[in-house]
Amino acid sequence: MGVVVREKRETLEKEVEAALATRFPDVELVDVEVRGQPVSTLTLFIDREGGVDLDLCAAVSLALEDLRERYALEVSSPGLDRRLRKPRHFAAQIGREVAVRMSEPVEGRRNFRGVLAAADQHSITLTLEDGTSATLPLAGLGKAHVVYNHATDRDGGQRE
Repeated sequence: MGVVVREKRETLEKEVEAALATRFPDVELVDVEVRGQPVSTLTLFIDREGGVDLDLCAAVSLALEDLRERYALEVSSPGLDRRLRKPRHFAAQIGREVAVRMSEPVEGRRNFRGVLAAADQHSITLTLEDGTSATLPLAGLGKAHVVYNHATDRDGGQRE
């Protein structure tokens, strides 16, 4: 991810988090995604204890009037294959299978998939299918998400 895109994302995150903090203190902004030009679509992925429903998504969308004037705004739950961005997101998913795409290659590759074995403020460690492990810096993270397995994740996925 480019520096300009990362800065724009961080600016949008701060703006949304500040707006949510007063009206929806129990709602967490999990991720933001901007796509499309010339009219950009801004998708906000939100979560809260007990889950997200359509009424909450609509209320959050209505509360973000300034953003609706600048973007085609979408508000969604993180879903079963929830995105992971922040250290606490990874820590809550230890033991689950995750897929990670790095912005720059690590040990000659960008894509990793394995069981999340450890997570701290700076890196994550995956146990890969071949039994080896890979420690990946969070600073170089492109995208990451939980790999939901319908056969084994009968509880609907673990929540933070």
